Amino acid sequence: MQSQRKPAAPRKTRASVTLPRPEYTAAVRYRDGSRDIFHVRNADDMADARALVLAELDDVANLVIALRN
Repeated sequence: MQSQRKPAAPRKTRASVTLPRPEYTAAVRYRDGSRDIFHVRNADDMADARALVLAELDDVANLVIALRN
């Protein structure tokens, strides 16, 4: 007598949970002394946020990036 097999249960896949991307605040001081604040949303990490800001702006003297809460 042959043993009967149970039908295989369908595999459970994990629901893909997408975490919100972090937002960064960039404080910029230009060479002429003026300053500005930007909110960076499309960056993967802090280094990417810095690169995005520097790619968009000219004559940047100082740049500070912080994680926005």
